[in-house]
Amino acid sequence: MMAKKAPNPIDKHVGSRVRMRRMMLGMSQEKLGDALSLTFQQVQKYEKGTNRIGASRLQQIAHILQVPVAFFFEGAPDLSGDSNATGLGEAPSPAYISDFLATSDGLALTKAFMRIGDVKLRRRIVDLVEHIAGEPAENGNGTSAAAVEH
Repeated sequence: MMAKKAPNPIDKHVGSRVRMRRMMLGMSQEKLGDALSLTFQQVQKYEKGTNRIGASRLQQIAHILQVPVAFFFEGAPDLSGDSNATGLGEAPSPAYISDFLATSDGLALTKAFMRIGDVKLRRRIVDLVEHIAGEPAENGNGTSAAAVEH
């Protein structure tokens, strides 16, 4: 019996970005599949990184999801072992952020949070969540935000 080959980390990352953007638009896997003339199962395989997305298909997905192709590679893992080899000039975002945003809870929380117009209220919500999580925020001058009176 042959062991299953693990998905390539880049394919998984690109797939998770497809899922995140599709969910941001409120689009179902079936609707994306229809637009690509594929089954929703094929979209699932793309999103999990089980099946690699070819260049022309990725261009098609980018058009449907209204993002540049580069969107799918933002924050991709550096597989070269040399963090300076990417030439991008900036560190990739931590994978846990993309993973969180790809969940329905993460997306719902982000959408609701961004609808809060009051910047100070948003900051206080962040402070509250950081306090609940046990990670005091720093306010830029090295002191905990919890120590600063609001």
